[in-house]
Amino acid sequence: MKTYLKTLERVFKKHIARFISIVCIVLVSVGFLAGIGGSTNKIDRSLEEYYAAQNVSDFIVKSKNANGFSQEEIEAVAARYGKENVNSGNSVDVYLTVGEEKQLVRLYFLDEVRTVNVHTLRETYAESVTNIPAAAEEKDNRLKGFALGTELAINFKDVLTQLAVQGGNEAPDLTLLPDALATIHVTVTETTLSPITFAVDDEPSYLNPENMEIPDNIGDLGELIALDNILYLSTNDIPTLPMVGKPLPEAGDLYIALPERDTFGAFSSAYDDYVAEEQAALTAILGEDARFITLHDNFSFNSLHSYAEKVLYIALLLMVAFLFITALVVLSNMTRLMEEERAQIACLRTLGYGPFRILFKYFLFAMLATGIGGVGAYFVGIGLASLIYKVFNYSFVMPPMSSSVMMWFFLVSFFVIVLATIFSTLIAGSKLMKATPAELLRPKPPKAGRKVFLERIPLIWNRLSFRYKSTMRNVLRYINRFVMTLIAVAGSMGLILAGLSLLDMCLFGDFGSTSIMGLALIIVIFAGLLTAVVIYTLTNINISERNREIATLMVLGYHDKEVAGYIYREIYINTLVGIVFGYPVGLFLMWFVFSIINFGSIATVSWYVWLLAPFVVLLFTFLVTIALRHKIVKIDMNESLKANE
Repeated sequence: MKTYLKTLERVFKKHIARFISIVCIVLVSVGFLAGIGGSTNKIDRSLEEYYAAQNVSDFIVKSKNANGFSQEEIEAVAARYGKENVNSGNSVDVYLTVGEEKQLVRLYFLDEVRTVNVHTLRETYAESVTNIPAAAEEKDNRLKGFALGTELAINFKDVLTQLAVQGGNEAPDLTLLPDALATIHVTVTETTLSPITFAVDDEPSYLNPENMEIPDNIGDLGELIALDNILYLSTNDIPTLPMVGKPLPEAGDLYIALPERDTFGAFSSAYDDYVAEEQAALTAILGEDARFITLHDNFSFNSLHSYAEKVLYIALLLMVAFLFITALVVLSNMTRLMEEERAQIACLRTLGYGPFRILFKYFLFAMLATGIGGVGAYFVGIGLASLIYKVFNYSFVMPPMSSSVMMWFFLVSFFVIVLATIFSTLIAGSKLMKATPAELLRPKPPKAGRKVFLERIPLIWNRLSFRYKSTMRNVLRYINRFVMTLIAVAGSMGLILAGLSLLDMCLFGDFGSTSIMGLALIIVIFAGLLTAVVIYTLTNINISERNREIATLMVLGYHDKEVAGYIYREIYINTLVGIVFGYPVGLFLMWFVFSIINFGSIATVSWYVWLLAPFVVLLFTFLVTIALRHKIVKIDMNESLKANE
């Protein structure tokens, strides 16, 4: 046992670079996948918690009748869902003069105490006011916003006229209405955020005017096509006008929150069935004059949930690519490690150790590296999911981020890596375990030299210098190493190309989603890191395999620069071939990503993206070769040349 433990200790000391490379590849790939996949769960869970906390309305029911819903109808709805889940009010779009500007403003006249669609208070006005207080929707990319303390005069003739038009009636005769009674003076005392309009760029489901009557004196509409601002007033603050009775309908709008909040589940199928069932029940209560707006019609909720789904689909695709490359790197590491341990394995065999005990230390080596990488990946995933969530703030006023941690994406990706590690170790060790100790003690014979296909093309071969002929023979003679490098680089190149093309669509393709642009940038960064780890690992293996060859060159008088170039030429040739094959991989990934986001096409990708992707791969390759130069020039010639003895 003492001997066994010593060999175990030596494995970790001697192969620390391989150990670190496995840790890094697992950290990058699993951390990236856990972060991308976890962000989807975090967005949906936050949306669900926000829906419940703000008691978001499942239905906004608008009356097609100018008189609104009757008191009996309102009481019947409240009896079905509970008074706390039903609010009433009116809304109307009118033009107001703000300074020297005409603005199209939506006025909401709502219950004093709102238990449905509870607003988030942003700022309050510190000074006392004599006018009617009003709350203004917070400024964003589409709403101009009102400053606190802004005073506005609302002409009630316009309000009553527009209400009649929205109800399908003719405009009322308001000629006898005194101006002193028909004008309401309000002061903006609060800025708030509505829980149903949190998309900062557009909100077509609620913020587009409908059935607008354009007054004759409005002049040239100019940009007055969409809503400029939103004001919220209490129905209790609206005076009764003696000449026309109560100025507003009892309730032109109903806001209804379904009691069974847990069914929402980010638009679950159970929720869809529940909404359909309750819409039928409400139609029976309110009649055919009711028009329904559900959460499925809500742009903010739907677009945020839709983006979360798109991120999930992209993550599932990238999972295949990242995990395949990771498994390939682990297999390369473990195969080479055991090949270098042939003599030690032979000695353990002669001492009576069974195959399982011999393989166990390599399992332990691989699993410990994978485990450390996995623990780090878990925290990387949490941090990355939080970062992606914050990136979405550029397109949405995001709900408070959920504190719950969804681990299934991390667990799935890590479980796949663990399986890949186990199988890689088994594959690498099975052949060695079948060999006899005598076979293992003998150095592995070098692969026989043979003509490569380029030698059969004199037009090319005869024009190559000796160093490049030697390089091409080495590249094509070790076909397994060449194919492994080609696949890894092609996969990394494809991922970078897909990320850059998505970034290009957001920046220059008028996609208009900053959140997706942030995701694309993260894909490019992690694909670049994956490329760096892959190139580092394969280059490190290449150098380790050829210590004796490199030492021979040094003995023959080759300078450090020439020796490094001898190895680097092969690396760059392998990388360039991988880049060529990476283009079709990238085309497939691009097609898949564009299909998911339902925007953009391969034909519209800017020309420089096709040049930038290989540049990124070559940049990381260059950085890796610089980092590994010391390993080449510091090789101990004596130890390397007598290693076989």
